[in-house]
Amino acid sequence: MEAMRLTSLYCTSFKKSSSFPSVSSYCSSSPSLTNSRNLVSLQSIFPGNPISRGNRNHSMMSCSKSNDGLQDSSFQGGESFFRSVLASMEAVYLNRNPTAKAILELVRSVDEDQICYDHLAFRTFGVSGHGIDSTAKFFLDFGYSRREELRFPAKKLKAFWYSPPHVPLSNGASGVNGPLPRIFISELLVDQMSPQAQEIIRKYTEISGNGNKHAALASALGSLTWEKPSHCEFQELAGESEYAAWTLVNGYALNHVTISIHQLKSDLRNINSLNQFIEKSGFKLNSEGGVLKVSPDGLLLQSSTVADSFSFQFSDGVTESVPCSYIEFAERLVLPQYKNLPEKEVKEFHRRDGFEVGNADKIFESTSKDQLTRKAA
Repeated sequence: MEAMRLTSLYCTSFKKSSSFPSVSSYCSSSPSLTNSRNLVSLQSIFPGNPISRGNRNHSMMSCSKSNDGLQDSSFQGGESFFRSVLASMEAVYLNRNPTAKAILELVRSVDEDQICYDHLAFRTFGVSGHGIDSTAKFFLDFGYSRREELRFPAKKLKAFWYSPPHVPLSNGASGVNGPLPRIFISELLVDQMSPQAQEIIRKYTEISGNGNKHAALASALGSLTWEKPSHCEFQELAGESEYAAWTLVNGYALNHVTISIHQLKSDLRNINSLNQFIEKSGFKLNSEGGVLKVSPDGLLLQSSTVADSFSFQFSDGVTESVPCSYIEFAERLVLPQYKNLPEKEVKEFHRRDGFEVGNADKIFESTSKDQLTRKAA
């Protein structure tokens, strides 16, 4: 019932908003989006390897170290409520981002087990309580633990990632009822921006008032906590920080979700194979620094699509296509001390954990104008 009430509220609120596309397709039944792409069979990429096809629903499990024996804390609060909020955040994300929805369905169609989420990511403004802490509070309240800080000086950003609490699960639990994902939250260091950019950002965070206390609700409803900005303000921010412009029109919405590639069962469990499959299916991958982003230790491999765009009506009546969100892929390799373990015995806590500044810095570019306007390979 909690999930139904939250979803109903989300649908009603979102339909009334002129800022974003209609979600009537979500509130009713949404047709498959895979037919709108030039999708190719996995057989054409891996000839001779029969592929098992499973249930085509978006079944998503998360894979984090704390869920496999090294938990930092226990879950706190009402678990069903927490999972209902995650489900609503996910619904907004999938409705606004047809590429993410189509890829999830495509990967699920060739992999017989559940898709696993590595992490969920959010962007924020680091000013007047609207930064990392505004989003993190919801997750901390339910037992998440703050981990390492990451700094991105050139982009004037910082971030923290959060490990999930331990939650006992019954066999076969999946989707929002499965293990919980890591959380990655970044913020723009507003004080380092130009006076003009600071003025615009502070104007809207002040309009938001106490909206920063309801970041999770805003994400679940797909709503901004401030009023719609003008087109000229958006353009001015975009000229200085594309991250700032993105956050101004997307607010606390999910910036991206990440599929845990090594948890797949088909030939796609190798990230290079997956990247090849995604590109041959007609989707564009972020090419910043190369399609494959590799950590210095060689154990964290990441890639991502280029963000979708959506039509946004600004307060001055201008309507323009602006960047939305994207989907990421991560393969975490086995740590050296566990390299001799039989593959069937390898658990998530045997693999590389955490995040890498060099990788993340390039992944941020998935919403940049350069990537959005680049022609597909």
